[in-house]
Amino acid sequence: MNIKSLITFKWTARIISLVFFLLILPFYFGYGNPLPFVNPDYSWIENVWLLFLPLSFIGLLAGWKYEKIGGYLIILPIILGFILGLLADAKFPINMFILFIPGILYLIVGYKRNK
Repeated sequence: MNIKSLITFKWTARIISLVFFLLILPFYFGYGNPLPFVNPDYSWIENVWLLFLPLSFIGLLAGWKYEKIGGYLIILPIILGFILGLLADAKFPINMFILFIPGILYLIVGYKRNK
C-alpha cells in the first residue's frame, strides 16, 4: 500500500469517526439515563449496549492519535455485544455495524503504518 492511499484511509477514518461521534452521542444521552444497570425498565441487552457503547465512543476519538487502540476499542465491544445478544436470544441492533467502518480503517492504517 502506498503512502497516498494510507493517508486517504487515515483521513477517511478520522472524518467518518468524527461524524459518527457527533451524530450518535446525542442519541446516547437522549436515551434517558445512559448509565447501565440503573434503570430497571431497560432489558439486559439494552444495559449491555449502554455499557459497551462508551468504549466505542472512546475508540472513535482515540483513533485520531492511536489507530490500533481506537480500532480495537470500536470493534471488540461491538463483537462482544453481538455475541452476548446471540446468547440472550435478543435482537441485534444492525445499525451498530456501521461503526465497523472507521474501526476497520483505523486498524488498516495502524498496521500498515508500522511496516
